[in-house]
Amino acid sequence: MIKRILDLDNADNDSVFVWGARQVGKTTLIRETYPDAVYYDLLRAKDFERLLRNPSLLGDDLATLNDGDTVIIDEVQKIPQLLDEVHSLIFRKNIRFILSGSSPRKLKRHGANMLGGRALREVLYPLVSAEIPDFDIHKAVRYGTLPRHYLTSDPWKRLGAYVGVYLNEEIREEALSRRLRTFSQFMEMAAFSNGEVVVYKNIAQDCGIDYRTVKDYFDILIDTLVGYMIPSFTHTKKRRAIQSPKFYYFDVGIANYLRNRRNIQLGSADFGHAFEHFIIQELIAYIGYNDVPEQLSYWRTNSGYEVDAIIGNGRVAIEIKATEEIQSRHTKGLKAFQEEYPDCRLIAVSFDVRPRISNGVEIYPATVFLNKLWNHEVLPPTFH
Repeated sequence: MIKRILDLDNADNDSVFVWGARQVGKTTLIRETYPDAVYYDLLRAKDFERLLRNPSLLGDDLATLNDGDTVIIDEVQKIPQLLDEVHSLIFRKNIRFILSGSSPRKLKRHGANMLGGRALREVLYPLVSAEIPDFDIHKAVRYGTLPRHYLTSDPWKRLGAYVGVYLNEEIREEALSRRLRTFSQFMEMAAFSNGEVVVYKNIAQDCGIDYRTVKDYFDILIDTLVGYMIPSFTHTKKRRAIQSPKFYYFDVGIANYLRNRRNIQLGSADFGHAFEHFIIQELIAYIGYNDVPEQLSYWRTNSGYEVDAIIGNGRVAIEIKATEEIQSRHTKGLKAFQEEYPDCRLIAVSFDVRPRISNGVEIYPATVFLNKLWNHEVLPPTFH
């Protein structure tokens, strides 16, 4: 059994929005946490059609509930009008609502009632290494960690099905039904930019669309929690930094599928890109789950120095290399960054046999680094 890190059951009995991309496990987590709650699934035609036709039926249904009872509404973004009724029920009857969805984008676009601070906001990510018994990093790097993909013996077919479901359900709701083929092509081009500095003009040329459309499409991926933009760290004076962001899909398996990187092996360039993506994926989840008040960024200079991950204002710098032995050439970016931030903690993550320190750089095998990360030894407890 997998126990998720996200704990929805808070002592203050607050209502909660639970956001997360499709198939990260929101429904499973919510139903396991609140097995006795009243449950509405807006993916079921019966629940959806009934409440879409008359949202006030929600109040009628829940009229007999007691103070503090819990109600789950799954895929709440499908009926934005329901949130007015939810707000009223929280105020009048002190009902606790657990509201899940794949994205707040549709709610915001329709000017929906976001409950005025009466509900906490949580995000569920794909499985992380600390949640998986007998974690296999090679499997995670190849196929990602969406539960249905990591835990199956044939993840490749499910990765393909995932992309199809995303296009047909999320993108159709964005009023892009006539442009599904274009958006599908854009997703593939975005995968080739995965982990790279985003150049909108180049992607626009490859897709045969306007660069403003490309920016809009990236916004959709980000708002539906299928991708992240990682900003550039620009607060260095000795060396001028590139300012454009990097893009990463929310799960390395999706990027691998879109790029047809199927059976990648340690030592290949494709494995190296995927390994970097996976470690970034873990860092994003750690920061999100622990409310770390510092930004994740990357650093790249015009002269070619680069660090894959910077935490906060130069507090920790992390270089990610899928090599079996970190050498001095792999740490040039870290040492260049340290020239401007001498107190920065320097870390290299690799497939080295054992941890060591070389020229002031802490070198960790990937699984050791991940254990330290989730034990709060990379970002100490005072920051979570």
